[in-house]
Amino acid sequence: MFENLNWWEIGVLLLLALLIFGDRLPNVISNGLRMVRNLRNMARNATGDLSRELGTDIQLEDLHPKAFIRKHLLSAEDEQAIRKPLQGMYDNLRSDVTGVHDELKDVAKAADLRTPRVATSTPAPAPPAPRPSYDDAT
Repeated sequence: MFENLNWWEIGVLLLLALLIFGDRLPNVISNGLRMVRNLRNMARNATGDLSRELGTDIQLEDLHPKAFIRKHLLSAEDEQAIRKPLQGMYDNLRSDVTGVHDELKDVAKAADLRTPRVATSTPAPAPPAPRPSYDDAT
């Protein structure tokens, strides 16, 4: 939950919570934990009721429509039969997209102005000679 926070940021958040809630902080923490516990129980009860109504064992992860169909309506052979015709097209498309991605990376690297250019064997064209100005002619 706090993977992207370092210890200093967590300490600042705790200090900020202490300043905002003061002596009510233990009550706020206990109310928050009670709410999380109640939400977990509600989810557990809902999946239990759904399992009892459908007559199958349903987990919370199975409530996604694709996972539900895959687990309860299709056998492994049916799933492979559906995937087989599309797998070849998927592999071809993936290889094409990978090729285009590699070409785009090469073009972006060649057009990147931040990287130093490697000297080529052909000399750079000489800059054009300065044109005489009107002041020089008069």
